[in-house]
Amino acid sequence: MTGDITETKQCQLKDPMDLFHSGQVVKICAPMVRYSKLAFRTLVRKYGCDLCYTPMIVAADFVRSAKARDNEFTTNKGDHPLIVQFAAKEAQVLCDAARIVCPFADGIDLNCGCPQRWAMAEGYGACLINKPELVRDMVRHVRNQIDNPRFSVSIKIRIHEDLKRTVDLCQKAEATGVSWITVHGRSVEERHQPVHYDAIKIIKQSMSIPIVANGDIKTLKDAENVHHLTGADGIMAARGLLANPAMFAGYEETPLKCIQDWVDIALEHGTPFTCFHHHLMYMMERITSKQEKKVFNVLSSTSAVLDYLKDHYGV
Repeated sequence: MTGDITETKQCQLKDPMDLFHSGQVVKICAPMVRYSKLAFRTLVRKYGCDLCYTPMIVAADFVRSAKARDNEFTTNKGDHPLIVQFAAKEAQVLCDAARIVCPFADGIDLNCGCPQRWAMAEGYGACLINKPELVRDMVRHVRNQIDNPRFSVSIKIRIHEDLKRTVDLCQKAEATGVSWITVHGRSVEERHQPVHYDAIKIIKQSMSIPIVANGDIKTLKDAENVHHLTGADGIMAARGLLANPAMFAGYEETPLKCIQDWVDIALEHGTPFTCFHHHLMYMMERITSKQEKKVFNVLSSTSAVLDYLKDHYGV
């Protein structure tokens, strides 16, 4: 856990719950494996993103290994409000992980939505939507053991084929003191099928805590439409933000200024080349020709990428 982490303790952490009570739709950067790290969070915050999540971290590894903590979690004093997302299946392990990040973050999120086979085989992610008592137990434990009443505890879920089961899960979590729930509007089996925004609307109408809608939000217009369709209090984007980190600021495609900002931020943070390059490949997807992609996507060093951007885009 590097960066200006000691200063973070002293600085006034922004309370995510204040965002949900602001009367505005909260714009959120999703937890994305490899991608929603500090440098990218810094970028999207410049372009209208209100709240950011870390990538999913396996709580047991995080608690057990200092190396895992340093690799998985980096922050600084500008990186707020920040939610650390954990994969966990034991209440005490989740509590221990929450206690470690509590001085440096504004809340934790329990992943109950990851549909990847490895996660479900380990008892993590989306298999938890079928264990409402365990979810309730984990939330209750964190609530009881973290002294800071402003520290949020949220969950991110997928929906069941039988929506009554999802509503029951959400109501049990709400009764235990969960701060808000993010709903990815697909079942565990669904990947690229249309998102069930009607299901998110029903969940929203059944709850009194904030609900965040997630799934297929690629533009600010999409975010507004989904808000109107579902009544959700927040909108979470993943791939839409990867393709256009300035999406929440209303840009239809990544502006050159945003690419310049990414270069500056990534170099300043010492971002590994592969990550630096991948982000640019996503950002430039819509603004480069097939021929340009062929050249750009096989560049193999930071200096080659910088030369390319300077020659072709004046960045």
